[in-house]
Amino acid sequence: MKKHYLTCCLILAIPLMAVTCNRPMKKEKNPLLSSIKLPAGFEIAVYAKVDNARSMALGDKGTVFVGNRDGKKVYALVDADVDGVAEKVYTVADNLDTPNGVAFRKGTLYIAGISQIWKLDNIEDKLENPPAPVPFFTKLPDKSHHGWKYIAFGPDDKLYIPIGAPCNICNDAEKDARFASISRVNADGSNFEVFADGVRNSVGFDWHPQTKELWFTENGRDMMGDDQPADELNRAPAPGMHFGYPYFHQGTIPDPDFAKGKNASDYIPPVANLHPHGAALGMKFYTGSMFPEAYKNQIILAEHGSWNRSKPIGYQLSLVKLNGNKLAEYATFASGWLKNGKAWGRPVDVLQLKDGSLLVSDDFANLVYRITYNGQAE
Repeated sequence: MKKHYLTCCLILAIPLMAVTCNRPMKKEKNPLLSSIKLPAGFEIAVYAKVDNARSMALGDKGTVFVGNRDGKKVYALVDADVDGVAEKVYTVADNLDTPNGVAFRKGTLYIAGISQIWKLDNIEDKLENPPAPVPFFTKLPDKSHHGWKYIAFGPDDKLYIPIGAPCNICNDAEKDARFASISRVNADGSNFEVFADGVRNSVGFDWHPQTKELWFTENGRDMMGDDQPADELNRAPAPGMHFGYPYFHQGTIPDPDFAKGKNASDYIPPVANLHPHGAALGMKFYTGSMFPEAYKNQIILAEHGSWNRSKPIGYQLSLVKLNGNKLAEYATFASGWLKNGKAWGRPVDVLQLKDGSLLVSDDFANLVYRITYNGQAE
């Protein structure tokens, strides 16, 4: 086991091993955090050290569950003394296939791998001795390209599951309608259905707190140049909508291979075009009371950062302000993970805690951050 956390004891569990720190993690001042720029009044600190921290979900008792893309584990973070630092880090699942996505419902943790979803019942009462994951839904494609998933339960109590296109650009949805979609199943795993079509790859979504409509980020295709197409922020108020992939990108740009004979007006355009190749991933509508009122019901999203752009872009958190269902402003909220053209961190997901603070996962720096507001902005 890597000596990645503080001095830890190993607590043997069946069928896997739980990791529990034997003394509280101190509030560390990571020197790299001094490079993070936030609006006045906001602060950022390390909440926990987690290998390849990806998607996050919040348990009823305040446990933060963290998925993993490059490894096989799922972690649980506990801030027992409520000081803003998780002093305990447990491994609650191991030996899973790319368990990137996590969701929580009525005491049960759901974990999404490439081709199936598992569940762990009553997990917050069993962190030190977690049970073996039980298969929940096994009828997903086994393609690893864009196969890692973000999952969440919607206001309709259905589990939403994005299934990315198994390629950069292709039309595999003609052969298998599950590809390039956001699908959903009932809470008991029944009634699988495609909710939104023409979605190349979404790794983050949320529901508007007032309208209960689904909003999601989408990664645009590669190999069309540095500046096109843009990543997208989309709105899906009803099932059956098609968002253009693989025929059109960012609403208006025809694909050189697939747009022939198609009309852009037949597809749903994005609410906002985001940074091209910025890799927009996790997003949340902010509903807490800690941040200023101007942030209420607005979107904070993570841009993981470009991988093949000649000049890197992204590596930040962005704020999307809405006027109704239309874009009012798209601006940087937190930046500094990219220094002199090189990244030391890559934001993946955002999660609002019960106190209104915001967690941010980083799979490159192997950290989870906590952003707070001290109420002293000028």
